[in-house]
Amino acid sequence: MMADMTTRILIADDQEHVRGAFRIILDAQPDLTVIAEAADGASAVEQARLLRPDVVLADVRMPGMDGLEVTRILAGPDAADPIRVVVVTTFDLDEYVHTALRNGACGFLLKRSSPALLVEAVRAAVSGDTLISPQITVRLLRRLAERADRPPAGGRLSEREAEVARLVARGHTNGEIAEALFISPGTVKNHVAAIQRKVGARNRVGIAAWAWDSGHITGI
Repeated sequence: MMADMTTRILIADDQEHVRGAFRIILDAQPDLTVIAEAADGASAVEQARLLRPDVVLADVRMPGMDGLEVTRILAGPDAADPIRVVVVTTFDLDEYVHTALRNGACGFLLKRSSPALLVEAVRAAVSGDTLISPQITVRLLRRLAERADRPPAGGRLSEREAEVARLVARGHTNGEIAEALFISPGTVKNHVAAIQRKVGARNRVGIAAWAWDSGHITGI
């Protein structure tokens, strides 16, 4: 693969063995390369601004500045030149997930997630998708539907769009939806964009919150 097609990644985690494990997983992919590591939040922000990686993997709990603040600075609404951030953590806490997404994160993974999911989260971030660990997706999205601002009811979805919305609400990625519905990932991406427009959602989380809140999803 050509060098300019390679996704450049910065890993921010205060545990050296975690950074090393992530580097091994990501560098094994022909389209991914780790360009830098940071052991604390301030260093992560400094290096991200200097090196301009395509994706930053940021742990939540780091010395000084935590990963949620790193996310807000690099990817939040006030960021002049946003950088994609995927938040990773050991702790399955709703407030972490909610804050990370509100601060502009384009992914949220538990550290116990599989290597394949880590790779998929990075690739999803680059393509503009949001990937959340399946272990927490259903619970998270149900609570977001209860707590977050409701998106407008929006226009009527087609039957296929409703199918896609239900799968998004259950935490499936575009690739998984494509496989389940026997359509291409590009078609799924187009459906997701159409759904966002119709229901007034800003992202996949908004689609999921709308699906739960509107009764499109009634059970696990």
